[in-house]
Amino acid sequence: MSEHSMPPVSGERVETDGVYKNEWGREEELERGTTFPADPMLGETEWELAEMSFDNHHEGRTDPRLVPKKNDIDKQGKIDHPRRQMDRGKK
Repeated sequence: MSEHSMPPVSGERVETDGVYKNEWGREEELERGTTFPADPMLGETEWELAEMSFDNHHEGRTDPRLVPKKNDIDKQGKIDHPRRQMDRGKK
């Protein structure tokens, strides 16, 4: 983000689905088109996108078992490069 950008404030419309965090660290999942809620303690507050919403991940995070690690000896089951794909069908 640039130093001149302004984070969204309570009452503004949500532009991107995701988990948003306010100034006190309270996280809330919001959908596009809804308005940012006011905090019960702070009132009007700024919101920051903490995590994007993905339909294919239950918690919005990649399963750690699928992420290749440096000292992992079984790299066969993991895709560590975009061009490495499973053989399926015609090419």
